[in-house]
Amino acid sequence: MFGISFGELLLIGLIALLVLGPERLPGAARTAGLWIGRLKRSFNAIKTEVEREIGADEIRRQLHNEHIMALEKQIKESIVPPAASSATQESAPAPEAASEPAPVASPAAPAPSQAASGDPAPATPQAPIEPQQPSRIP
Repeated sequence: MFGISFGELLLIGLIALLVLGPERLPGAARTAGLWIGRLKRSFNAIKTEVEREIGADEIRRQLHNEHIMALEKQIKESIVPPAASSATQESAPAPEAASEPAPVASPAAPAPSQAASGDPAPATPQAPIEPQQPSRIP
């Protein structure tokens, strides 16, 4: 784990035996083991807590993004039908005029395509405006 080889552990054990003596060495080893166990448990608890918080933040972010996507879909649906219906209304008179016999054009009467729309220039359908994508927070 820390890159300590068996030889280094043996050297640390010999130094501890010389410093502490044979009477106190087992108690010191037991105490060191308990402290190491407590540190591992506390690090694991902190790691678990952080992972749970990160998961909760991820879920919150995903729900927020889904809410934004639903709102965007509603906006698109509210924008698209009026544009689609106006496009069909503008293009609808043209097929009817083609299926009917052409009227005799008099010099004072406007052309049939101009008479149907009432405008001197033919109207072109406009594409719906696309909403901007919401920014994604990393």
